[in-house]
Amino acid sequence: MHLGDWLGRRAALSPDKVALLDNTRGGRAVTYRAWDRTANRTAHFLRDRLGVRRGDRVAALAMNDVAMLDLWFACGKVGAIFTPLNYRLTPGELGAYLAATTPEVLVYGPDFAAASEALQSESSFVPRVFVAMRGASRARGDDVDFAERDAATDRPPPALSIGWDEPWVLCGTGGTTGTPKAAMLTYRSITANAVNTISSWGLSQSDVALLNAPLFHTGGLNVFTAPLVLAGGTSVVCRVFDPDEVHAGAQEQGVTVFFGVPTMFLALSQHPRFGGGELRRLRICISGGAPCPEPLMQTYWERGIDLKTGYGLTEAGPNNFWLPPADVRRKVGSVGAPLFFVEARIVDAAREPVRPGEVGELEVRGPHVFGGYWGRPEETAKVICDGWLRTGDLACCDDEGHFYIAGRSKDLLISGGENVYPAEVEAVLLGHPSVREAALIGVPHEKWGQVGRAVVVLAPGAKAEAEPILAHCRARLAKYKVPQSIVFVAELPRTGAGKVDKKALEKQYG
Repeated sequence: MHLGDWLGRRAALSPDKVALLDNTRGGRAVTYRAWDRTANRTAHFLRDRLGVRRGDRVAALAMNDVAMLDLWFACGKVGAIFTPLNYRLTPGELGAYLAATTPEVLVYGPDFAAASEALQSESSFVPRVFVAMRGASRARGDDVDFAERDAATDRPPPALSIGWDEPWVLCGTGGTTGTPKAAMLTYRSITANAVNTISSWGLSQSDVALLNAPLFHTGGLNVFTAPLVLAGGTSVVCRVFDPDEVHAGAQEQGVTVFFGVPTMFLALSQHPRFGGGELRRLRICISGGAPCPEPLMQTYWERGIDLKTGYGLTEAGPNNFWLPPADVRRKVGSVGAPLFFVEARIVDAAREPVRPGEVGELEVRGPHVFGGYWGRPEETAKVICDGWLRTGDLACCDDEGHFYIAGRSKDLLISGGENVYPAEVEAVLLGHPSVREAALIGVPHEKWGQVGRAVVVLAPGAKAEAEPILAHCRARLAKYKVPQSIVFVAELPRTGAGKVDKKALEKQYG
């Protein structure tokens, strides 16, 4: 066994433990022994049928599926680099990403035959082989059928001497302009994140996680999935996020840990089953990807569910902090203290540490940090300085060592010489019952230089009345932080990674 053969090692240690519950196929149970054998067949298929060699990129364009996990861990067995593609991107955007990562193989799912055909005919770079997954119509007649892997041997492929700093996954970052950068997640960074998570969050082989975050995102890959393989736990594979499936998973499949973004937690709270209390079974319930409004968190706390806010990014972990249950309500809005092998600090513009309570840029350091951007050394040098990862996020740290995220440095508004942190204002806006979603942007002002403008999506049945919302803000914020105007919209534009597209808002409403 070698560094990349995670499943081989786990299967040797706990062969009969259930590794996966496959909700895409009726909830069938897959043991670690069975999963390892399938991954071995996949590895031989990649190497012997498709000609994949060490260092080759293997792209995958599909919804969540066990086959995606097979590909990920099979790539580790043969030293290939798993390159999941963001299925929310257009064929043109995907083509640019393919040109940047140059995969040898592209495996596509049943929802993406048309996109695959477009990529084959229109992209400036075309992978050598296209493979149709189970249920997918072949985009072209010479595309390979993924089912051929079932005829391969399930014996382990020859062991490789893989180094800690070799890339295992290329994970696209959610940029708002241009082609997303491909972050190199190395064997070191993925392993360190798993070790940090197990040791700091207390994961064990008895834990069961719902895997419904997309597998092209580090949240799907590394919040719980890789850590649970290392711990010998179980992942419930879901095609997409479905509130009913989450409630049912907590009640019927023994789910103990769950990660989601605030919009998912809002949908869960609005589901008829929320009052039934199934989610109280969750040992860890963590929100990430965007600030979680305090009123939404209160909704969960009132039902005995310790919903907390996490912090991560593709380039680091993504797991970086932990807030103990006893502090969830005492430290509202905190992401907690750094994990076991994570260093974190807050620095000013000169990269000098600031005092407790002062806002500055968050920097992190540790073995969980990525290996740089694929083929972009200049971009890598901008974010990794003296061993520290410059996150671009604003934060502060209290005198007990707990961190609070204030927002992105590029989103900072300066109004009359005062700093306005959009995340703080957005959290207050979201506390008004008429507001479902909100984003703050800066607009020019003759006297103050910049002032805030709130872009608001109303809650169902709410009236488009700005004054009650502004009065709510005035009661909770310093005057210079209160938005000077509100624009009501049907929905907020989002990037391919699902985050609010502030640049699009500024272009349209700034």
